[in-house]
Amino acid sequence: MDYEYFMKEAYKEALSAYELSEVPIGAVIVYEDKIIGRGSNRRNTLKNSLMHAEIMAINEACKYMGDWRLEDTSMFVTVEPCPMCAGAILQARIKTLVFGTRNKKAGSCGSLINILDHDGYNHKTEIIEGIMQEECKALMSSFFKDLRESFKK
Repeated sequence: MDYEYFMKEAYKEALSAYELSEVPIGAVIVYEDKIIGRGSNRRNTLKNSLMHAEIMAINEACKYMGDWRLEDTSMFVTVEPCPMCAGAILQARIKTLVFGTRNKKAGSCGSLINILDHDGYNHKTEIIEGIMQEECKALMSSFFKDLRESFKK
């Protein structure tokens, strides 16, 4: 599987969020080397706290698969998922999570906690991190710099 190719697709989703002044996080879900779900943050646009990139991608992938189980899929996301999204990844039975950069304030796949590798759960998701890390981190930094500057005006 071409991790960089699919992370670039997730990055495109993050850019679309940025253009809407949303936190620039993008996600894609891959099954048999085909993207079956895409998502980008839309919390502000849709006025809904659940509209994270990962949730939107999971919703689209479930429709494609015709099932809530997304076994044998991989999710590529630009930023380490929060607790809600990590829980959704676990519930969807996603096999592999690939993320670009860590989220030191809300990351729940290794930074603060690791929901996906908790001993009590019957499903484990493999985690691969650092794909396009610098680009993903720079996009987040740029967004928050722009946001701080807009508050000064």
